[in-house]
Amino acid sequence: MTAEYKTDLPQVSDEAATGKAKDLLDGARAKLGFVPNMYRGMANNPGLLSTYLHGYALFREQANFTPPEQEVVFLTISEGNGCDYCTAAHSMLAIHVSKLSEAHTQAIRDGKPIQDAKLEALRRFTHHMWETRGLPTKAEAEAFKAAGYSDMHILEIILALAVKTISNYANHINHTDLDAKFAPFAVGKSVEPA
Repeated sequence: MTAEYKTDLPQVSDEAATGKAKDLLDGARAKLGFVPNMYRGMANNPGLLSTYLHGYALFREQANFTPPEQEVVFLTISEGNGCDYCTAAHSMLAIHVSKLSEAHTQAIRDGKPIQDAKLEALRRFTHHMWETRGLPTKAEAEAFKAAGYSDMHILEIILALAVKTISNYANHINHTDLDAKFAPFAVGKSVEPA
């Protein structure tokens, strides 16, 4: 999904990048081996890209969620926000890096329950936090905690919501083109073998 409105800002190329934007893009290349198109769009405002990268790193490195659980959270939010770019990117990461099953990844992309009780509780509560704009009901919070999660996990979902809001909304208004690396996971394609 993209916004009706599209910014008139170009993606920041390697040649045009200067100062903080250059540092951030160079850092991304060093870490990932390439610079995602999403970063190039956000680099027009280095504060936006820096805030995103910082929050994303903290969620990945300090969260109490396992890598597959992290992808459940990010995919649920990206799907809810209708961000085709992040849904594709996190589908690739879910399957190839975090080792979330193809079936679970596809279920989240389809907005359907996951056939794993604990991961489904996480998907459901993350969606509830997104849907209620951070105003969870007591019943939903208690169900989430009964599945083995804690109040600390709730705070970490808030961090993920903030991070994905930055990237999802930036992609909406920048009309970000999907990188070749994520293209096999484009929305509309199945991630499960036929």
